[in-house]
Amino acid sequence: MDILQDLENRGLIQQTTDREGLEQHLANHQVTLYCGFDPTADSLHIGHLVPLTMLKRFQQAGHRPIALVGGGTGMIGDPSGRSSERSLNETSVVHGYAESIRKQIDKLLPFDEDENPVVSRNNHDWLASMTIIDFLRDTGKHFGINYMLAKESVSARIEQGITYTEFSYMILQSLDYLKLYEEEGCTLQIGGSDQWGNITAGMELIRRSRGDESEEIKVFGLTVPLITKADGTKFGKTAGGAVWLDPKKTTPYEFYQFWINTDDRDVMKFIRYFTFLSDEEMEALEVEVAERPEQRKAQKRLAEEMVRTVHSEAALQQAQKITQALFSGDIAALSATEIEQGFKDVPTFTLAKEDISLVDLLVSAKISSSKRQAREDIQNGAIYVNGNRNQELAHVIGAEDRMDDRFTIIRRGKKKYFMIKYE
Repeated sequence: MDILQDLENRGLIQQTTDREGLEQHLANHQVTLYCGFDPTADSLHIGHLVPLTMLKRFQQAGHRPIALVGGGTGMIGDPSGRSSERSLNETSVVHGYAESIRKQIDKLLPFDEDENPVVSRNNHDWLASMTIIDFLRDTGKHFGINYMLAKESVSARIEQGITYTEFSYMILQSLDYLKLYEEEGCTLQIGGSDQWGNITAGMELIRRSRGDESEEIKVFGLTVPLITKADGTKFGKTAGGAVWLDPKKTTPYEFYQFWINTDDRDVMKFIRYFTFLSDEEMEALEVEVAERPEQRKAQKRLAEEMVRTVHSEAALQQAQKITQALFSGDIAALSATEIEQGFKDVPTFTLAKEDISLVDLLVSAKISSSKRQAREDIQNGAIYVNGNRNQELAHVIGAEDRMDDRFTIIRRGKKKYFMIKYE
């Protein structure tokens, strides 16, 4: 199966320029393609996984991907898909973000493969040294105002207002395609569906600026669809905010939980989008979703693949261990690091590192509403300390109850957890 057919089967193609010509181009050449990633934060999030996975699919099909970090365009801000202008970050901040993102991409798309390795470029290399005169004379002259106003990324912002800074973003991204065409032989740009206008503008710049070439210029664009969820909520968002690829911002356990909680209506779509499972395994999982949805085998398989790919096998095993411990209530086997991951978002109460009666602790931390209620909770067996039921009214929380000498986990009932942290 050719790469475009595989992408279509997975639902990963939204738009293409000259579908038949692109198919022939891919069949007859080792194609160099690129996707850009602007450093708007110090980490990529799961919304970036689709274009990253796309680059990997093309690489496995024998083509040559370029991951372009937007160290230059990130200084400006892309107006696509936004109703207001981005805040401009300081140069040092953008450079720091760009380096962090480059390292993340290197982990997900290793640059040291023996065959058709992924190439890393940064558009700051050519944009930062360009003078305003060069920009206007050599690039700006190829863009008509009416042409730019017709692009959705611009037209959608006309009523709210758009600055010249963001208005010029399209030209800068077009220049990226031209530079990579000239220096790397790049003939395909891919991106999200909101990038269609920028991609086609880049193709137009290549044709206009290289119009004196005798042979026909063949460049192409392809976009992936905007990911939607069946329940109408935005993909990649949780109550705690974005789901990041940086384990310090979104722990592997939280990452695992995001995927394992996927709706039955979405799980096969996400498996096709994000994983490299065989057709046979995907068909088998589809049967499981239809006939035995309560077993959630597809969700577990999706979560395993995503944590293993983005983090590591060790991180996956740790996430599964935490999940099992929380399900069973047996948290005594968890390490301090695992406790911090698993209980990151539970109610937290800070105490001085000194002994305190269990009854007083329950009241002080608002786990029980009063001393009377605290005594009833203890006597009824509703209170667990570090995973162990405690029915001693006179119990004193001391050093032996402080895990790693840093915290105590209290559980009230079946699922209400509280973390006691010690100063």
